[in-house]
Amino acid sequence: MKIKFTDLWSWSGTIDRGTYALVGLVGFALKHNLDRLVATYAFHRPWGLFNYWVPVREAARITGLRSGDTVFLGTLIVLALPFVWVGVALTTKRLRSANLPPQLVVLFFVPFLNLLFFLLLCLVPARNSAATELETDRPKNSSFARIIPESMLGSAAISLLVTVPAGLGMVLIGVRLLTNYGWGLFVALPFTMGFAAALIYGLRQPRSLSGCVGIACLSTTLLGLGLLALAVEGMFCLMMAMPLALPLGAIGGSFGYLVQRRRWLHKGSPAFLSVLLIFVPGVQWMEHVAAPVPPEYEVRSAIDVQAPPEKVWRQVVAFAEIPPPKEWMFRAGIAYPMRAEILGSGPGAVRHCVFSTGAFVEPIEVWDEPRTLKFSVTSNPAPMEEWTPYSHIEVPHLHGFLVSNGGQFVLTALPHGRTRLEGTTWYRHTLWPAAYWRLWSDAIIHQIHLRVLKHIRDEVESSAQ
Repeated sequence: MKIKFTDLWSWSGTIDRGTYALVGLVGFALKHNLDRLVATYAFHRPWGLFNYWVPVREAARITGLRSGDTVFLGTLIVLALPFVWVGVALTTKRLRSANLPPQLVVLFFVPFLNLLFFLLLCLVPARNSAATELETDRPKNSSFARIIPESMLGSAAISLLVTVPAGLGMVLIGVRLLTNYGWGLFVALPFTMGFAAALIYGLRQPRSLSGCVGIACLSTTLLGLGLLALAVEGMFCLMMAMPLALPLGAIGGSFGYLVQRRRWLHKGSPAFLSVLLIFVPGVQWMEHVAAPVPPEYEVRSAIDVQAPPEKVWRQVVAFAEIPPPKEWMFRAGIAYPMRAEILGSGPGAVRHCVFSTGAFVEPIEVWDEPRTLKFSVTSNPAPMEEWTPYSHIEVPHLHGFLVSNGGQFVLTALPHGRTRLEGTTWYRHTLWPAAYWRLWSDAIIHQIHLRVLKHIRDEVESSAQ
């Protein structure tokens, strides 16, 4: 196996799987150690393997970075450019060698799924593009293929009987054993389930794209129903995960369709399925070991009150019972505020904001009457009560995965005796992909803010009348 340095930069030609695997491993080792040296000795920052798959945290805050952070990220980007060029070039040549669509190169940039992509490219044998796919030698006599019926219904049943229990096992490993709610659970699992479901479905007879995508989505949906039936998860959390899981399952089914169309790849189907089975637990274990520190997020909400700040302040510090909620998410189980109580006054006083699942304990840090009330949070209740067909379930993500760090109320005097009342919450969550789950958490916290702010407004304005 001869590797010319100039071949690494060229986009033309092909490359075999052994060379691709060797160059990939050497390139990644070189890149990681170079980044680690630069981060450690030039910028005095820790750098681990997980940093390559959580760039969203830094990218989302790029406009607010300090100058040192900007230089650090810019340096890493400049160092990455030659490695990205070589990686994309070699992946394109490997796809060409395997007679696979070159458009699949976009998976090079998808976090965690690119690991599975690289593994599969290291397994797929070379294939001349001139070879036709009309050959009839399908692996019907292999022990694995022998259990797959040729009928559409039978192959679909076997596909679901394999992928759904396997998916349940992977969820239990990640959630109960490793206590992860991250990339392995919400990204790698639905993609690999969709991939495996379509691959098994088309093992004996070529299936249509719609059939492969359909069986992939059905496998993901049945996994969700199984989690609900076995009291592993509640309905609301499954509803929040489905907009992410179903499209990824469909994408996995699409790639499974591409593989099952190429009959010469079927000899490697057992190897592909073995990689799929170990890939998700591998990602979950890597997340567990890396234990990335979640970023802190901020949610602000504001409302105008027809009263001066002095009158609004009294309701901000402590407010009476709020009527039962009408919002659908609170009625579905999301924890909602009910009342606020305070012991003492000034800095050092302790405020208790009582929710439907318990009380937030909020020591006062800033008491600037009637302008600012700022507090930390030392105790968080569960963020929700799961909807379940059982009387009660206790799932790990109800404790410590969504945590409020602090909050504040700011009262700004407006013309004509009015007040702008603004509420802010700073919080963290350890759910990944963080950007996706932040859409839900921000929306929920905003609704919590509005429930409190509107109640304060109504109480102040009704007492004034």
